[in-house]
Amino acid sequence: MIVSTARPKREEPIIRIPALGLAVRVRFPFEPEKAQSTVIETTNAAGFGPPLYRRAESETFEIVTGRYLFEVDGRRFVARRGDLVRVPAGAARAFVNVTGTGARQQVIIEPGIDAVRFFGEVAALLDGKSVDRAALRRFGRRWGVVLLGPSLKVARSEFEGDAA
Repeated sequence: MIVSTARPKREEPIIRIPALGLAVRVRFPFEPEKAQSTVIETTNAAGFGPPLYRRAESETFEIVTGRYLFEVDGRRFVARRGDLVRVPAGAARAFVNVTGTGARQQVIIEPGIDAVRFFGEVAALLDGKSVDRAALRRFGRRWGVVLLGPSLKVARSEFEGDAA
C-alpha cells in the first residue's frame, strides 16, 4: 500500500483538538486482526506540543515540515524537516513546534492503536471545557499513557540559529 502525505484520501479522518493546537489525520487506521503499525499525520500550531508523557508503544516521528524541539528521557534536541526521531516504548517524551508557523509530522505507532478512537476521545475530553486532570489521568491509564509533566517550555537559545 502507498501512502503520501501530499495526497490525503477522503476516508482519512481529520481530528481537530484546538486546546492542544493539534490536527490529526489517520493515514493507516488500526486493524486489530492484522497486528500492524498505526500511521498518523499531525499538524501542530506554533508553540504547541503534548505534555511530557510515557506510553507503552514506540513512536517514530518523521518531520514533514518545520522544526520541533524534542525531549526524550531528559535529552533535548531539535529535529528538522526530513529527520526521523525514534522513541522506544516506555521512554518519557515530549515535543513542541518551534517553527513559528504550523509544522507537520508523520508518526508511526508500534504496535498500532485505534488512533481514531484515541484522538477522538482526547478531543471530546478537551472540547472547550476546563481540563480535568483526574479525568485526563484516567483516560491515559486506559490507553497505557502516563502523563509525567507539563508541555515543553522553550528557551529561545534552544533553537535559535537552527534554520530549517
